[in-house]
Amino acid sequence: MFLDEVKIKVTAGKGGDGMVAFRREKYVPLGGPAGGNGGRGGSIIFVGDEGINTLNNFRYLRHLKADNGENGRSKNQHGKGAKNAYFKVPLGTVVKTQDGSYLGEITKHEEEMIVAHGGRGGRGNTSFKSNKNQAPNFAEKGLPGEIRDLHLELKMLADVGLIGFPNAGKSTIISVISNAKPKIADYPFTTLTPNLGVVRHHEDDFVVADIPGLIENASLGLGLGFQFLRHIERCRIFLHVVDLTSEDPVKNYQVINNELAKYNEELATRPQVVVLNKIDAVDLKTVEKVKSKLPKDAVIISAVTKENIDLMLDQITKVLKVAPVPQISEEYIYSQKIQDTPQLFNITLDDDNSYNLTGDVIERMFYRTDFSNEASAKRFAYQLQHLGIHDRLREFGVKDGDTVKILGYEFEFQD
Repeated sequence: MFLDEVKIKVTAGKGGDGMVAFRREKYVPLGGPAGGNGGRGGSIIFVGDEGINTLNNFRYLRHLKADNGENGRSKNQHGKGAKNAYFKVPLGTVVKTQDGSYLGEITKHEEEMIVAHGGRGGRGNTSFKSNKNQAPNFAEKGLPGEIRDLHLELKMLADVGLIGFPNAGKSTIISVISNAKPKIADYPFTTLTPNLGVVRHHEDDFVVADIPGLIENASLGLGLGFQFLRHIERCRIFLHVVDLTSEDPVKNYQVINNELAKYNEELATRPQVVVLNKIDAVDLKTVEKVKSKLPKDAVIISAVTKENIDLMLDQITKVLKVAPVPQISEEYIYSQKIQDTPQLFNITLDDDNSYNLTGDVIERMFYRTDFSNEASAKRFAYQLQHLGIHDRLREFGVKDGDTVKILGYEFEFQD
């Protein structure tokens, strides 16, 4: 089965917690802190694989997870970082969030893209030792890994895209010139999934994609619709196959070009090699009539008898040598949220008259705090005061006993 669009959830690993420990050797008085740091959580990484041409791997694998980092241990032993989780995807895989934000695209073999970063490990109490505090009795918890709902969309990467009406002979052509073995029959819409084939002509190699048949109003969803139109966006040139045995070959040629323009205006300007197929089934007069109304460099062939196939391949390689590589319009954005200035905090008043604290910095501080440890909780309160949050809350009118919320947890404000 061919799968070119899928929705999945990715969960990166949580960072390990730091350890609170002290040296207690028999002959080491006042041994001091000895708690190690936690290890980093594993990240979710997509890797491009040129041997895959479908997203079938994700058909039943809809939630990808990475391992958590190990917690720190005593004797200043740091927890082990978790291994990253790698998942192979076909070249041309576009990764977006569920809200449509573009994260990136895999276009090269073994190219890697981090789609969810693992959380950083927390620091053990040894890391907080200072001249003022020789024996800190608190540590940090590890940060959670990123959790994302992703939309994967495959846009096949090929040098040449075969376009044309159903039953024009595209599948026969790709079977003749490449190693592809598509389904071939004498009825329309035989091809229901795109086929890729590698062609070697003299000293030139290129990849050909047989796109399932387009029809009039395909750009509006008719027939196979735009289900496969996305696959032609990455083709450098088009091999436009015209069926000489059809009722109106010239009209068919114009209809296909119109559908390309409706779907994406840039596609209508992309280089084309026009091929008039099935000359073995029509008379010379019909061939000359059709050819006079199409581009002068159109090649007349028969995919069945292989007549003029080499001439067609010569024309393809000639056009490919000067055809530009299609540019990816969307800018590659690394998957981690990048901000010039991280938001310290934001205060809003909820409907229940409680005060809600949000912001990148304060949320990281909250995740790192072990509230079961009194010293760690006091440190968190000191950090809030140091950031000026107490003063801002007072400006908002907060009073002793009012409720302050952080990430759904409730605290009672006290001066």
